[in-house]
Amino acid sequence: MRLVIARCSVDYEGRLQAHLPLATRLLLVKADGSVLVHSDGGSYKPLNWMSPPCAMSEVVPQEHEIAEGVESIWVVQHAKSDDRLRVRLHEVLHDSAHELGVDPGLVKDGAETHLQRLLAEHITTLGDGYTLVGREHMTAIGPVDILCRDASGASVAVEIKRRGDIDGVEQLTRYLELMNRDPHLAPVVGVLAAQEIKPQARTLATDRGIRCVTLDYDALKGIDDVGSRLF
Repeated sequence: MRLVIARCSVDYEGRLQAHLPLATRLLLVKADGSVLVHSDGGSYKPLNWMSPPCAMSEVVPQEHEIAEGVESIWVVQHAKSDDRLRVRLHEVLHDSAHELGVDPGLVKDGAETHLQRLLAEHITTLGDGYTLVGREHMTAIGPVDILCRDASGASVAVEIKRRGDIDGVEQLTRYLELMNRDPHLAPVVGVLAAQEIKPQARTLATDRGIRCVTLDYDALKGIDDVGSRLF
């Protein structure tokens, strides 16, 4: 990533026209080719930007631009449209490049992996007498989040989502079809467990004999004891 702090003006040309008058700004040139123009305010959102695929070139300013104090010009051209970002640099205060490497991505508290671990540790959240068989039970089309047994000893496949939607129901349906072909597991019933379940998903799950369970993340962590609430 290249970081440039400069006094500059910026013009965006293409589907719309936009102009940023001369001011000191932060210019980011990322490894994916994107160019972002930031001010010292406005939170995370850039004032203007060009998303990839695009190409940036530095050109020599014209005589009248040199007379106005322009030292160099960035031209950022989008590869699939006429959109163009033109940055006129009057004074560069900082210019550095840094290798950031591959980003592992954001790990959110309350993500599906956390919910899976917590529910496995507190499997009786699904009902009295439930026992854990294992996490990430492998099938021919992928792993089921949790395999457990209910109080009667019947197999239960649990699909865990932060937000349960129709895709989650469809995914669990495919797992159940395969697992019910295994005589060592069948009959297998399904549970869709999520912090929030959309009404359409709940309707479809009920129609297919899949039970829906809404998970309280804080209660699973032991932060919030739902049994001791006054209201």
